[in-house]
Amino acid sequence: MTTAPGAARRFAYSTVDVFTDRRFGGNPLAVFTDAEGLSDAEMQALAAEMNYSETTFVLPPADGANDARVRIFNPTAEMPFAGHPNVGTAYVLAGLREGCGDVLRFEETAGLVTVRLRRDAGNPVGAEIDAPQSLQRLGELPVPPLAACVGLDERDFVTDTHAPVRATVGVDFIIAQVAADAIGRAAPDIAAFRAALALVEGDSERLSLFLYAREGNTIRARMFAPLAGTWEDPATGSANATLAALLLDCDGGDEARFESVQGVEMGRPSTLSLSARRVDGWIYASVGGDCVPMFRGEAVL
Repeated sequence: MTTAPGAARRFAYSTVDVFTDRRFGGNPLAVFTDAEGLSDAEMQALAAEMNYSETTFVLPPADGANDARVRIFNPTAEMPFAGHPNVGTAYVLAGLREGCGDVLRFEETAGLVTVRLRRDAGNPVGAEIDAPQSLQRLGELPVPPLAACVGLDERDFVTDTHAPVRATVGVDFIIAQVAADAIGRAAPDIAAFRAALALVEGDSERLSLFLYAREGNTIRARMFAPLAGTWEDPATGSANATLAALLLDCDGGDEARFESVQGVEMGRPSTLSLSARRVDGWIYASVGGDCVPMFRGEAVL
């Protein structure tokens, strides 16, 4: 962005609700559509000021074959990858870029992210993304400290399919299954989250706990990351994609599809379409949903 010396710098942004077909549902996202000229510290400060689960900053790609470099910040730190920021950013850019194709490629810290736009009568209505990495299991965790994190009894946790596990397809989460009658009772205890940080090797700042209840291919989910500034997340695309990959790994087979509902307890119901597939022994996942535009504005720095 070019400005005269000493002049105010203006950066346009749009906000959008992601993984919903109605306003004030889903997960809100702020997208700074031309972030060239912003420093790392300014991006972090803007993300903290917006105070959404994540805020994205669109930059020119390093490789001209790709559509953008996208940086993702939560209120306290930069993220290597996340789900709803990619879906929402693609939706916003499709509305701004005339002749935008149906497939966008974003350069991110975790790798190249492919996004496929969903259209209705030619107009973008949402998107589906491919997670940038195959499933990696990073170790199992004990139930008692996780139960303390969310105020549940140890007996509320279901371990028949898998123990609580740290896993990733681009950004890691602790994933644990709980009983259907327990998921609505979960409430984060920040002191217990701080005490449980020792469970997460090599990460001294973030513990993201993703709980789910399952009935067949229907998922009810909640995600808590209070140490990263997200007391609860209305929709967590990257965690849901990781779950889809994990369940395919546990259940067996070559592919699987799921529908996940999240954010109900927050009054922001979100619906996410999940898929996972096995390719040459590796498991990959995708997540998609609809978007609704909300606000446009600019930051003056």
